[in-house]
Amino acid sequence: MKKNKIIYTILAGLLILITGCSDEFLTREPEGQFGQPSLETQDGVEGILLGAYAMIDGAGLDGTADWNVTVENWAFNIASDDALKGTDAGDQPEQSFIEAYDFQSFNGHITNRWRSLFKGVARTNDAITSANRVEDIDEDVREQIIAEATFLRGIFHMEARKMWRNPPYIGDETFDINDVNSTLVPNDREIWPLIEADFEAAVAALPATQSAVGRPTSWAAKAFLAKAKMYQGWNTDGSANTAKLQEAKTILDDILDNGPFILAPKFEDNFLVATRNNSESIFEIQYAVSSAADQASSRGMGLAHPYTDPWGCCGFYQVSQNLVNAYQTENGLPMLDTFDDADVSADTNGDGTSVHVGTLDSRIDHTLGRPGILYKGFKIYQTDFVRDLSYAGPFFSKKHVAEPEGYGIGGWGNLSANNYRYMRLGMIILWLAEAEVELGDLDRARELVNMMRTRAANPDGFVPNTTQGTDRNDFTIVPGSAANYDIATYDIAWADPATARDAVRFETRLEFAMEGHRYWDLVRWGIASETLNAYIASESQHRSYLVGKSFTQGKHEYFPIPSQAIDRSFKDGQATLTQDSAY
Repeated sequence: MKKNKIIYTILAGLLILITGCSDEFLTREPEGQFGQPSLETQDGVEGILLGAYAMIDGAGLDGTADWNVTVENWAFNIASDDALKGTDAGDQPEQSFIEAYDFQSFNGHITNRWRSLFKGVARTNDAITSANRVEDIDEDVREQIIAEATFLRGIFHMEARKMWRNPPYIGDETFDINDVNSTLVPNDREIWPLIEADFEAAVAALPATQSAVGRPTSWAAKAFLAKAKMYQGWNTDGSANTAKLQEAKTILDDILDNGPFILAPKFEDNFLVATRNNSESIFEIQYAVSSAADQASSRGMGLAHPYTDPWGCCGFYQVSQNLVNAYQTENGLPMLDTFDDADVSADTNGDGTSVHVGTLDSRIDHTLGRPGILYKGFKIYQTDFVRDLSYAGPFFSKKHVAEPEGYGIGGWGNLSANNYRYMRLGMIILWLAEAEVELGDLDRARELVNMMRTRAANPDGFVPNTTQGTDRNDFTIVPGSAANYDIATYDIAWADPATARDAVRFETRLEFAMEGHRYWDLVRWGIASETLNAYIASESQHRSYLVGKSFTQGKHEYFPIPSQAIDRSFKDGQATLTQDSAY
């Protein structure tokens, strides 16, 4: 694309961001509409598509804090057994309600996540209808605009279906930019088949490779189609839907066997600015900052940084003791049933090093900060990283934080260009392992899990040992590893599905902890109630504010539809949206 065309497209996209801010259909009436002649061109339609891409990370919603709506979902993952709200008791109380399973339809985080997702839906439908309407578009370009917008529409609806039991689906056949009532459709049907249809259409039309990073390929569409099927792979009682799992397996096998993806050699390569879009990447949310601007940065994660320098804000998204304990190993293997019987200590010796002497999975120190261990190359982690030690404990999240070489490029160092790895090969491998267990091939499932464990056991990827310098920010790397890492593969055949199932699910937690998936994994497996109530009983011994809290089966798997959305869904005197019967 020529330089002037790129500039024109960016300007058109910015126009969308400005004039399209009121297109939050299902939540409010628009104050304006797209009608400028400049948008009735190929460049204009590409600009509308750019506006849809701008919603993929959740940012761009007027009057809304980015952390309410970010694609990383950290403000909702605090309802899982991985994460705590963090900071202190008085900061962001709406998050405290989510953490305590007090889900209310007027909670601003829940409301704004709805608004963000359906604003994204509106923009994708606008891109599709505009591409079909505008005549002066190269046919290949038209097809690609529609395919990319359809892919994004599938993602927005998938995120909504994860959050809510019965959200509506809004397609381009009903969408009319000039008629706000066109999107007031009832939520009276299951939308998974429609989500699948969007991804199937994207698979058929998208190319296998893209010249521009951040644009989806047919492989990415296949991966998200498989994800949609995996989310339907278990019934509410926890039994397997083998038909859906078989459909997912066919796609997952294709991606693993024929796709151009290879596991990155080191686990940490998935969490560094320097190794974005690596060989494992299937689809990433592209972040960028410069010395002059940070609007395209990871804004939604800005508050989820340590409270000490060089970040100084804001202490959100801490790590549970339960998750820390999950990384303990015995003979190199996870302690599937006994991991939470004893705690990994946060105490340190007189020289500031960790006192914990047991063996650990090496992924622990790439996933979270704990006292005595080097934190992403900045300094040796100590409890000064947390805002209120007595409230949310001594451990802090880590994967999303940029390394020193990628820090401080923009005006606020917390806003980095550390991409969010939305879809990577590790997910494909462990979803396939899940499917293989339920479909009866335990040996194949074990082989797949061992692929992930072999990568975790690579000593080149271990966090190094360090000694503290005279200044708090000084350290020296010395021979050896930061902890007693011991990671082995499963070398004895799995004899029964229950053991295999537990091992795969435990591996999934270890691999993807704090990446915003855990809560929904528990829900889709049908084990959220038993897992989270056991977690509350354990974690409340450390976090007193969890005492007396509980997860209600059949209710808390999903969030209530925002009351604001229902209030604004009236058509012909009747609300078109119906509240979840659990609320």
